[in-house]
Amino acid sequence: MNPPPEPPPQHVRAAFGARTALPEPYAGGPAWLCGDVVLKPVFDPSEAAWAAQTLDSLEVDQLRLARPLRSTDGRWVVAGWSATRHIAGQPESRHDEVISVSLRLHAATVELRRPDFLDARKDISAIADRMAWGEADARLVPDLGGRMFTVLVNSRRPTRLRSQLVHGDLFGNVLFAGNAPPGIMDFTPYWRPPEWAAAVIAVDALAWGGADIGLTKRWAHLPEWPQMLLRALLYRLAMHALHPRSSTQTLTGLDRAAQLVLEAL
Repeated sequence: MNPPPEPPPQHVRAAFGARTALPEPYAGGPAWLCGDVVLKPVFDPSEAAWAAQTLDSLEVDQLRLARPLRSTDGRWVVAGWSATRHIAGQPESRHDEVISVSLRLHAATVELRRPDFLDARKDISAIADRMAWGEADARLVPDLGGRMFTVLVNSRRPTRLRSQLVHGDLFGNVLFAGNAPPGIMDFTPYWRPPEWAAAVIAVDALAWGGADIGLTKRWAHLPEWPQMLLRALLYRLAMHALHPRSSTQTLTGLDRAAQLVLEAL
C-alpha cells in the first residue's frame, strides 16, 4: 500500500492565499482542497505553467473552468505546487454530456499551438498514446492487456483527421452542480483529433463507468468514429499493460469495452 500523499506545506498555502485553511484530500488524487483553493503537486513545471497560462485566458461557452491562481509574487508554480480556484460539483454518470463537453471544449482549443513539452513526455500515458497511434513500441505484459493490444492493432487503419490540442482525460474530471454549466477541473494535453478525445471518454465509460451499450452508437456520426474508438481502446490497453499497479482483475472493464468496440469496427 502506498503511503498517503503529503499535504502542501504552509508556505505554499500562504503563497496562494490559503495560509489558514486546513488541507483536505481532493478528488481522490494527489490534490488538496484548502478553503476555496485547490493545490496540486507539479511533476513537470513547464507543463504546469503552460496549463495555467492556457486556462487563464480560455473561454468556453456554457462551461466552467477551474481558473489557475498566481502566487503572491506572480508565479504559477511554488515549490513544486500549482493552484486553481475550486469549482463546485461532482463527477456523475452522464457520459453523453461529458462527450458533449469534450466537443465544446475542443471547438475552443482548435487554434491553440502545440506545446513543445509534448515531445519530451516519457510517462506511461504518453508512451501508451504513441503506441496506440503506431508512433512508438514497448513491451506489454500479455496478461495485462498486451495480448489484446497485439490482436486489435491489426485493425488499425490510416485516418485523415486533423490533430489539435485536446484534453485526453475528461472521464471523471467533469463536474456537475445542479443547473450550473458543467465544470472542468484541469487540462491533460494531447495533440490528437477531438474525435479521439471523445472516444477515450466512451471507452472509459464502457470500461469503468457502467455506460450502456448504445453509447458508441449514439456518437457514430463523428468522423472516423470506429478508428477513434479503436485507438482509444489501444491507448487504454497499452497504459494498463504498462502500469505497475495493474492486475488481471482491473483488466475486466477493458475486456467489456473491447467487445463493444469490436462491434463498431
